Amino acid sequence: MFTRRLFSTHALRRRGIRRLSTAISVATLFALLAVLVSACAPAATSIPSTSDASTSVPVTRIAEATVVLREEILAAPTIIAAAQAPVPGTPCCSTGGNTTVNGEPYDATFFENYGTNPFIDTEDDHLSTFALDVDTASYTVIRRFLRDGNWPDKDAVRVEEVINYFDWRYADPEEGAFSLHLEGAPSPFGGDKYWLVKIGVQGRHINTEQRQDAMLTFVIDVSGSMAAENRLGMVKRALHLLVNELRSSDRVAIVVYGSDARMVLPPTRASNSETILEAIDRLEPEGATNAAAGLQMAYQVASEAYREGEINRLILCSDGVANVGVTGADEILATIERFARRNIALSTVGFGMGNFNDVMMEQLADKGNGNYAYVDTLEEARRIFVENLTGTLQTIARDAKMQVEFNPQVVSRYRLLGYENRDVADQDFRNDKVDAGEVGAGHSVTALYEIKFHDGAPPADQALMARIRYQDPTSGEVVEQDAALAGEDFQARFEAASPMFQLAAAVAEYAEILRQSYWSKESRMSDVQALVRRLTDDLPQDEQVNDFLDLVNRAAALQR
Repeated sequence: MFTRRLFSTHALRRRGIRRLSTAISVATLFALLAVLVSACAPAATSIPSTSDASTSVPVTRIAEATVVLREEILAAPTIIAAAQAPVPGTPCCSTGGNTTVNGEPYDATFFENYGTNPFIDTEDDHLSTFALDVDTASYTVIRRFLRDGNWPDKDAVRVEEVINYFDWRYADPEEGAFSLHLEGAPSPFGGDKYWLVKIGVQGRHINTEQRQDAMLTFVIDVSGSMAAENRLGMVKRALHLLVNELRSSDRVAIVVYGSDARMVLPPTRASNSETILEAIDRLEPEGATNAAAGLQMAYQVASEAYREGEINRLILCSDGVANVGVTGADEILATIERFARRNIALSTVGFGMGNFNDVMMEQLADKGNGNYAYVDTLEEARRIFVENLTGTLQTIARDAKMQVEFNPQVVSRYRLLGYENRDVADQDFRNDKVDAGEVGAGHSVTALYEIKFHDGAPPADQALMARIRYQDPTSGEVVEQDAALAGEDFQARFEAASPMFQLAAAVAEYAEILRQSYWSKESRMSDVQALVRRLTDDLPQDEQVNDFLDLVNRAAALQR
């Protein structure tokens, strides 16, 4: 489990600022923004982001409204998730309200801005440390925007999730939980003298027959908002796919929530699939959204059905919107964390756009030692619940972290692409009490760095060392692995790098352009488009490349 943070420590180091992390309720944030949108004039001013002076965000007289509305907000029912308190004057959720505002394509849609990593001089800090992340929601949220003909909200773009959506075809480890894969070549978008490093971590695959039995508790939002776009209908179809993939020895329970919560199916063996599917098919949208009650009841059901040695996981299917429930988000978050420590994990799956809370869905999964995915099509549901089911269910590493050590005699500066909200203090890499990320069977994690070499650095010298550290969930043993890359290991030409390396460069630049990164201000989506078109010849019949090219084409058309 890893608590996401608003700002990268990398971004704050250059100003000598020590980040303060204070938990606040998303509920308060949601209520405050909703009232502001409806009650305040739409005029906005722009202020620079702490982590990127080139980026600005709208702020709508929040300080004044906070004083006036403080008592009303504190008295209102709260949403259960918690966000991190922003440093004053920095961005949080992007838009919200009952109707679209300022030309936004969807109403009441919430995302969070985590800033952009800067370049770091190795003489100031030669270590880069972060928690591994296997969430993929950002890629499919972006896809939903583009297929609807809209440029994505820049705050919806998390570069690492876009990169980690792809199957990079890394070789499985010969032994242990992970294999490490390093590759380097000139950066096609970084300018003269800049190089790109790709670090891949591949988790071992586990056959369906070898995975542990699973006790799954579906927590299904059946509130009125789930009637929009037939969201509940998509949830039903997605869960049909999942149930049909379960083994007969697995068990399923179903808890639903609208204005209140109720159990519609007690723990039932998957061999009784008709009973499970009939319970799913009977669900209909109803009432308000008491997500707190739904999660509380689901944890109670999962706790009573708990068996040592099984996978115990809640799967929350929702649009992330909650409008009634208990006050005091801290109590609910403490409950989620307590059950996560007892090996009852929480994964979240988002549905719908407009009246959608990405912030809540992402942070609930983080608190619950789970992962966050977004379903925009039935094919995406199939990818999550059929093709990657074992990885979705069974964890092979807990509190997984990566630390990259750059040789200051060889590398002069570096920049990590993405992972802004996954930062871990360098000194905590070997502190096993610090929360980090969870990785499922067969999942891979990829990190990209742009670096610059010192002129005249000996090519045989080590340029960087990548280390990962994690806990084996079965034995409790803490394991550390490493791999190194020397200057002579880099390809002299970008075109000489592997096709998957070149694809990763294109995917990262696509995400950087969409989030309006300072470092991509000179780039055009047409540059990415040309590279991906060329790669279709090197990667024929690769559906993920074809899907990606379609999105790049749509983005390029919108950028013109």
